[in-house]
Amino acid sequence: MNLHAKLQRRQAEGRPIRVGLIGAGKFGSMYLAQVPRTPGVHLAGIADLSPANARANLARVGWEPARTEAASLDAAVKAGTTHVGEDWQALVRHPAIDVIVECTGHPIAAVDHCLEAFAHGKHVVNVTVEADAFCGPLLARKAAEAGVVYSLAFGDQPALICDLVDWARTCGFPVVAAGRGHKWLPHFSESTPETVWGYYGLTPEQAKRGGLNPKMFNSFLDGSKPSIESTAVSNATGLAVPSNGLLYPPASVEDIPYVTRPKSEGGVLERKGMVEVISSLEADGRKIPYDIRMGVWVTVEAETEYIKNCFEEYNAHTDPSGRYFTLYKRWHLIGLEVGVSVASVALRGEPTGVATAWNADVVATAKRDLQPGEVLDGEGGYTVWGKLLPAEKSARLGGVPLGLAHDVKVVRPVRKGQSLSWSDVAIDTSTRAWQVRKQMEDLFAPPVLKAA
Repeated sequence: MNLHAKLQRRQAEGRPIRVGLIGAGKFGSMYLAQVPRTPGVHLAGIADLSPANARANLARVGWEPARTEAASLDAAVKAGTTHVGEDWQALVRHPAIDVIVECTGHPIAAVDHCLEAFAHGKHVVNVTVEADAFCGPLLARKAAEAGVVYSLAFGDQPALICDLVDWARTCGFPVVAAGRGHKWLPHFSESTPETVWGYYGLTPEQAKRGGLNPKMFNSFLDGSKPSIESTAVSNATGLAVPSNGLLYPPASVEDIPYVTRPKSEGGVLERKGMVEVISSLEADGRKIPYDIRMGVWVTVEAETEYIKNCFEEYNAHTDPSGRYFTLYKRWHLIGLEVGVSVASVALRGEPTGVATAWNADVVATAKRDLQPGEVLDGEGGYTVWGKLLPAEKSARLGGVPLGLAHDVKVVRPVRKGQSLSWSDVAIDTSTRAWQVRKQMEDLFAPPVLKAA
């Protein structure tokens, strides 16, 4: 509750948190817009493949050019300004940097950035949740071994969901379900960058005018991003995931406590204690009033008659039984909120969400029939989408995580709707990302598989 006071103290003492940002795209730009307004934080360096684009984004969010005139990172550290360049290794190795914000959106590169930051004693706020989804538990362990903190990014939905789950458990409530909202119909899983704008209600011309990336937007629409984020939440909180993918029950905010109950009590859950995503569309495509599309929620249970009565007495909106109550945030502000994570890891030594076990996985699943010789184009593309599965099921399958399913050749036929296994593809095993993934599988395999 006192992060801002701690930041003000650091400002007064002349000891700001020194931050390095890797990747200054849309998400990174949103964080950059807030940095000048945050006491006790010095963004010492930005590393981006295109420094020119990074500078353009700095200008777009209102930075004065004089703030980025430092000729070197050393000069920026001394002057309290910001160096902009391409060398991410220099950024993570600089002794003055306290926190690295990994914001590239490139999961394979993100693993390299995280590991190198750990090796040089830097805390990491990992915005690239795609990397966390396929190897987060091991990244967290490696950070702990290095004596630093690894964290999901506040403002993105997984960290906000983790925050709600932590609130519930700290209050003594059992968590029945938690998750986010999404605009969903089943056929969206087949969407490609060519069809995405129609489903979004935009023309290609409008999307081009806005500089919108069709592949990125399609990764949300086709269910890949909700699966990725649900995986991160499950691995961080211990909540289970549906046995065969997200169900996307349609519901208004008012109806969330009604649908997020076990099937035995009239809801959709296989059991209590699960991650789920609520759709903002009815099955026939009608928009649901007062939806949770851009928000997050947690459903808790009153275990005693007294607590149930308290819900009633204070007009808490529950399901008809009066036992299940949902707390929610209807919006998330994405990169504008990342400063909470930066402050938390640097000042409290606490992550805003971190993987503690391998409970869930997001597996590349064919959008259409695939033939040998075809090349997978990863998240949001034409060939695969990401399906949420329990880690045990993915491990038995030998599932290819969506984060590693980019620029990978198919070596045998794969049917539409089939989740891909390692034997279906020829993958580059020389990357640190692949090596970390395989190490994670060995170390965090579900107990039933270790026993086998």
